[in-house]
Amino acid sequence: RDPSFTAGRVRDLALDWRGMRTSEISGALGRGKRVELKARSADGLEENVGVEVYQDFPNLAVRTLAFKNAAAVPLRLDHIVTERHRLSASLASPRELPHALWSFHGASAEWGRDEILPLSKGFFRENRMGAPLRNGVGGGIPAVAFWSASVGEAIGHLETTPRVLSLPVRVEGDGHVTASLVLDPKLTLQPGESYVAPRSFVAVFSGDFYEPLRLYSQALQRQGWTLPQPTDESFAASWCGWGYEANFTLDQMLGIVPKLKALGIRRATLDYRWFSSYGDWEPRSDTLPGDSIERMVSEYHKQGIRVQLWWLPLAAQAGTSPFPSGNGRVAVAKEHPDWLILDEKGRPARMVFSVAPKEPLALLCPAVPEVQEHYKRIALRFIGDWGFDGHKLDYSYTVPPCHNPRHHHASPEDSIRAMGAVYQAIFDVTRALKPEAVTQICPCGTPPNLAWLPYMDQAVTADPVGSVQVRRRIKMYKALLGPEAAVYGDHVELSEVKQQGSKEIDTGRDFASTVGTGGIVGTKFVLPTADPEFRSLFLTPERESHWKKWLDLYNSKLLSRGTFLNLYTYGYDVPEGYAIRKGSTMYYAFFLPPAAPSWKGEIELRDLEPGTYRVSDYANGRDLGVIEGRRPRIGAEFDRELLLEVEPQ
Repeated sequence: RDPSFTAGRVRDLALDWRGMRTSEISGALGRGKRVELKARSADGLEENVGVEVYQDFPNLAVRTLAFKNAAAVPLRLDHIVTERHRLSASLASPRELPHALWSFHGASAEWGRDEILPLSKGFFRENRMGAPLRNGVGGGIPAVAFWSASVGEAIGHLETTPRVLSLPVRVEGDGHVTASLVLDPKLTLQPGESYVAPRSFVAVFSGDFYEPLRLYSQALQRQGWTLPQPTDESFAASWCGWGYEANFTLDQMLGIVPKLKALGIRRATLDYRWFSSYGDWEPRSDTLPGDSIERMVSEYHKQGIRVQLWWLPLAAQAGTSPFPSGNGRVAVAKEHPDWLILDEKGRPARMVFSVAPKEPLALLCPAVPEVQEHYKRIALRFIGDWGFDGHKLDYSYTVPPCHNPRHHHASPEDSIRAMGAVYQAIFDVTRALKPEAVTQICPCGTPPNLAWLPYMDQAVTADPVGSVQVRRRIKMYKALLGPEAAVYGDHVELSEVKQQGSKEIDTGRDFASTVGTGGIVGTKFVLPTADPEFRSLFLTPERESHWKKWLDLYNSKLLSRGTFLNLYTYGYDVPEGYAIRKGSTMYYAFFLPPAAPSWKGEIELRDLEPGTYRVSDYANGRDLGVIEGRRPRIGAEFDRELLLEVEPQ
């Protein structure tokens, strides 16, 4: 029960344990057993609760929950709390405080907020899932997880499409941790009508957040959630034109090509503001007149570099473009107002977009078949006509509930659940036209949306705020998409982010956090001839030497094509450790604890078979000697990071 909600609470729904039924079941998750119980309140609300366990998922329990109005009068169903758990780290380790747990929060809630962190006194997060929040973000992975050094627990929902709900987490006054799944259906059940809640789960595990997220993904895949294999091109190191920001020139985009070739970069992105308006996606006439885009793509191809295009599905300007180069043309929303998502008052729903014009953007409803066809045609133009080699689909969060009566939705949430259909349309057309093309999707600054995860070749750490988020998000995506997934570490410059007034200054150079964890490296450097405004991104001779070293290491080792192994528990194993297997060779990466100036001590190299191994620090070309697999420990002293290659002798 949720103590924050008291008005009209049904208090007499007591489960009938004597009437409990147990049955054998078989389904998408395999063979198992189901326990079913019922309850009925005095006012006629019937509850049916089921708990299912499966042989193939022994540490996962799935709960089903349904309500039926068995009364002769309508009943209002506003607020439901299920999967309520009370946790204490003291049960696993008596010396620890009850809240001394690390946690994962899958909600897309705020740009830059940590989704992985230790719990603290007074902690609270609502973890709203599915629908947009007021700040414009939203969506998320509907799971929260908690772990100690020895054991963990996770809860969430197990549907293959998004649902609007919350997974609130709170550290109570007595130090214990409470977590639950909260639904707000806000509907009236007529006599005989039923409401079926999303299926929820509870999982137990050892290790960190990787384990329940991997289990969650495997359970979804058994239910038809198909994840594509990334293309070979998905693992190429890349450069992004965002270093020049919105007002790049064609000369800048072409002038960078010789440097890309010299550094071993063979993939590039034409980023934001190449277009005249959101929704119609035509080139801006001042910087890309005529057939400039096609000519630019052709020149990149001649130089052996593939190029992808930044854009934003579902958003559309609802009036004349305010951009100086907008050409006054904003056709799609004007010509097809019947495609728009409408709010409860019948007004066009708006998208909050931090770099959009002052006029907020409208949104096209992804549940409308004509909208899905519209995006197939756009993908066909970008890939088939203009020649691009993929997409950078940015600012991808979620969409609002749709109340447009012309759409005849069964529920306003149909728009939220159908969002993936538009991304699938883009992905399918792109793969059909160019099998080696790359579709990248970025939920800027937050965890991804369940809706579109199956429709991309390359995940991205999504504007990380520093090196720690780079490493943790690579691990998160390897759990969700598979240990051999293609995960872009984003621009290396984001590994160190500073704020100068209202301007963000990105000065990072930590390639190790991406290379060592099996991510794909990228950069947004600019040539020193650019405006001094971009001085922090200038590729100076010293920087070029550093970039060349790490790009050569990335291209030669290509650990992003290896298999990620979850051998170290985040928050408890020190130093912070990662492991990649590639063929018969193991690669390890260790990083300093927060605020530690250096590390000196013994490190365990886990998962080695019996035998002898040659150990080297491959980032610095140092031979560290030979070890025995039966005693896989090595003395180490380093600052920042230590990257090891361990080859059998």
